Amino acid sequence: MEYTGERIVPEVMKPKNGMLKEHIARYEFASQYCYGRVLDLGCGVGYGAEILLDLDDENTIQQVVGVDFDAESIQYAKEMYGYLKTEFIQADARSQKLHQELGSFDCIICYEMIEHLLEDELVIRNIAKMLNPRGFLMISTPFGKGKGKPCASPFHVHQYLEKEFVELLEPYFDIEMYHQVDVTIEKPVPGKKYYLMLAICRNKE
Repeated sequence: MEYTGERIVPEVMKPKNGMLKEHIARYEFASQYCYGRVLDLGCGVGYGAEILLDLDDENTIQQVVGVDFDAESIQYAKEMYGYLKTEFIQADARSQKLHQELGSFDCIICYEMIEHLLEDELVIRNIAKMLNPRGFLMISTPFGKGKGKPCASPFHVHQYLEKEFVELLEPYFDIEMYHQVDVTIEKPVPGKKYYLMLAICRNKE
């Protein structure tokens, strides 16, 4: 699997690579919320499943389902991380039949995916349909200049202002916002510069 600069491929990257460490930190952060059936939507090559299962000391995770649009990534995930509790599926997060295809989940992780898609509202609706009533959604995206504005990454459709990201999620979820810089994920500290925002979401009561 070739590293293109966008998808994280731990096996071909140096362990001290900053982007790799940041991505690993997000899965480590998510692990404290994960239980039951877990969906990693936009899983890339599937390394997140290994991190979540390794950190599941109390054996509360029943299954990690990794889903990605890219066939090569899913094949790689099956070969590298095809453990007893994992399943990797090629599917489109924009599919209106996604809930029927995948079922429901106690925890959904959607890291660094939403900024790649024009149909962001459709994807969030799909996520809301799949998340069980008492479940958690962890979703992250980089800070940007706003929807529809040019951004530095050639892989991104746009990058959100925090207000826009919150507005995308608010119709469906109660939200707790965190910010990330390097491997630190924390409640925002006034005056501190962050690269990425991460929302912990619960279904609205």
